[in-house]
Amino acid sequence: MSDLVLIGLDAGTSVIKAVAFDLSGTQIGIASRRNIYDTLPNGGAEQDMARTWADAAAVLSELAQTVPDLATRAVALGVTGQGDGTWLIDGDHKPLHKGWLWLDARAADHAQALIDGPGHAAIYDGTATSINVCQMRSQLQWIKAHAPDLLAQTAAALHCKDWLYLQLTGETVADLSEALFTFGDYRTRTYSDTVINALGLTDHRHILPPIIDGATTSHALTARAAQQTGLPVGLPVSLGSVDLMCAALAAGLYDPAVEPGLTILGSTGVHARFAKDAAAVRLNADRSGYTMPFPGAAFAQLQTNMAATLNIDWMLGLATQILASQGTDRSPADLLQGLDDHVMAARPGAAIYHPYIQQAGERGPFVNAQARASLTGLDQTTGWFDLMRAVYDGLALAARDCYTAMGPIPAEIRITGGAARSTALRTILASALDRPVRTVAQDEAGAAGAAMIAATAQGIFPDIDAAAQAWVAPLLQDPTPPDPGLTQTYDRLFDAYLTTRHALPPVWQAQADTRKALQ
Repeated sequence: MSDLVLIGLDAGTSVIKAVAFDLSGTQIGIASRRNIYDTLPNGGAEQDMARTWADAAAVLSELAQTVPDLATRAVALGVTGQGDGTWLIDGDHKPLHKGWLWLDARAADHAQALIDGPGHAAIYDGTATSINVCQMRSQLQWIKAHAPDLLAQTAAALHCKDWLYLQLTGETVADLSEALFTFGDYRTRTYSDTVINALGLTDHRHILPPIIDGATTSHALTARAAQQTGLPVGLPVSLGSVDLMCAALAAGLYDPAVEPGLTILGSTGVHARFAKDAAAVRLNADRSGYTMPFPGAAFAQLQTNMAATLNIDWMLGLATQILASQGTDRSPADLLQGLDDHVMAARPGAAIYHPYIQQAGERGPFVNAQARASLTGLDQTTGWFDLMRAVYDGLALAARDCYTAMGPIPAEIRITGGAARSTALRTILASALDRPVRTVAQDEAGAAGAAMIAATAQGIFPDIDAAAQAWVAPLLQDPTPPDPGLTQTYDRLFDAYLTTRHALPPVWQAQADTRKALQ
């Protein structure tokens, strides 16, 4: 029994990974390769669908070569991947075009039209999810307006992981998480005709695949896929949730006893609260955020900052440029060494930073494509480490802004992502939220979550709760407590942060108009 293996396939934006776990959740092997996508002058971001499958098959084959006897030891494969986007296929299961990624900005005007239109309230009430340019529902608006012939040929509109699942099993299906937050009713966990009608897509209802729950339903690996991957014909394959939800599952958000929050601080920032059922879901007046179901009855409610560690990368990049101009070659990684001590020694409040550095603007806890980062409150005594402290503080205050939009801040926050390794950032976050912060020692959370879903479908665990208790609870690290003195400081800074944030939208619009005029 101890020799059996579960596999998680995680097709992210940057990297495709295949990860092997034993039944206790210990990682025993990994294979990966860089993802490739194209950016277009008109704001498009596309990924070759055939190549994506070839890369996924290759990493599974490489994993089979890395883990001894994987073909005979594997009991199930779970699949997850990057969220949003639009991957269209014809009736022969062939790609009609390259896949549109969540990075694609072409549908911005169409997304705004949906927000300004009469159906917005019905869309949000059904999906409990804000309208964003990155979503399939917005991208289908653009395709309908600009490429109607393409839409006319479409037999199914898939997401990335759905496309890979089709290649593995021959089944055209959608998972609960993306189907519901895009086109569904979170209360009934089915597609909503009201939402689809409000989106103006009733005539294209047939391209939405049947929804399955990967924790209860699996399909067999086909002979063709087995030949390409080195895995056995008939291996049970489960369609996992979108990568964000798989990562949330394996990083500790699913915990009905504690009902924690989860902050993911990677290139982007995600702040989530656990909702035990549909009745616990909280809608907000700004119609912002995402609501995604776990297998079972529970949900994750999320607010997403478009940029998290990208803000730190930007500040460190400025420093490396200055040093390079003086003949000193230092990388951002070099500058991170010892940075925590300097940040904690700097002055909180020497400047206030709003971390909206991403060119696409912000979408949590408000939606504004023109939002941009800003440093305010500087004077001649403000030093570089004070600015770096402001960036760290800004990330923590943005997290508080997001959690506040979803109701009371959860009693405990779990944290993952690259920045979770920073003692300074953990302390600042705990103090700004006035909650203990805990990391989870799981390196490949997305793949682990997909494997947990697959294991549940095969009866290795009776339900997702049991899977989380077995794989996640033992990996929870000791909490970082709030600093009482800093908590008072951040209470005051948060008021100033919000006041400034609420005053900035006309400034952002004026700056956007100026940038456009100067092009």
